[in-house]
Amino acid sequence: MATKLYVGGLPYSTQEDALKELFAQAGNVVSAVIIMDKMSGRSKGFGFVEMDSADAAAKAISMFNDQEFEGRKLTVNEARPMEARPPRSGGDRGGYSGGGRREY
Repeated sequence: MATKLYVGGLPYSTQEDALKELFAQAGNVVSAVIIMDKMSGRSKGFGFVEMDSADAAAKAISMFNDQEFEGRKLTVNEARPMEARPPRSGGDRGGYSGGGRREY
């Protein structure tokens, strides 16, 4: 069964192929994804690597957690399920909020 790993501390210039190649040293990589900012299109500095087995995932954690990669220290651990976030409220975002013209 595949195991998904969280990989933090990635240099912003890291490409998914380089991430996959790095983790292939620990075993078979099913997928490697770098999370990108929707607005800027730049890397957010973290991603996820899915290893084909729990043994390969454990080996990757021991090999790469707290190790330097392209000048930055990586954080590698088993990914946790995404938690539900509370909905964003409209709130006061500043700026013009609309409304009709007032006559006095």
